[in-house]
Amino acid sequence: MTALLGRKVGMTRWFLEDGRNIPVTVIQAGPCIVTQVKTTEADGYSAVQLGYEDLKPRLSTMPVIGHDAKAGTSVKRFHREFRCENDDEAAGYEAGQSLDVSDLEGTLYVDVTGVSKGKGFQGGMKRHNFRGLEASHGVKRRHRSGGSIGGHATNLGTGPKVKKGKKMPGQMGNEQVTVRSLDVIKTDTEKNLLVVKGPVPGPNDGFLYIKPSVRLYKSKANLQAKA
Repeated sequence: MTALLGRKVGMTRWFLEDGRNIPVTVIQAGPCIVTQVKTTEADGYSAVQLGYEDLKPRLSTMPVIGHDAKAGTSVKRFHREFRCENDDEAAGYEAGQSLDVSDLEGTLYVDVTGVSKGKGFQGGMKRHNFRGLEASHGVKRRHRSGGSIGGHATNLGTGPKVKKGKKMPGQMGNEQVTVRSLDVIKTDTEKNLLVVKGPVPGPNDGFLYIKPSVRLYKSKANLQAKA
């Protein structure tokens, strides 16, 4: 399994052969450089670390500069890794190797991970889709309130208590989100573009982590089991 790093270009529409158009997201996927191959003996697990997007050395740190130089590549802005099943799979990669969108050709579905847009402190209606309180004439002006939060009495005689996990106003967005099993519509190997159906997390130009979907491997395993 090969994963890639990239950036979200933006959304547009894609016309199918039957004339229907579907919403798609264009992703600049790769090229990525293998900066480290981890093995069970040396690191305790098997994985391949990728670096993406050149960065001026003065904007990086000495450990990162030395780490990338050891792999024979320039300083990279982003570093992420994907796990391998065993050392034999990791042995198929070597430091300094380049991976691009052509390595995803033939992949039907991908999982895309990114950081969602931060929306700051929001109320219950926007954050949790509450419908709000009554808004008729004469009602107390708390139309966008979440209602009572402490109606649960305790056995200790201390009165109402707010349950853990209660949906309340608070910070919304700016968290890691993974969208699974997105259909791959097209791969452009010349421009390293990946077109997937539907939206992906984060703003335009946001950093993304793309890997083949688990759904693909499950479907293959089912077909082999039936055969």
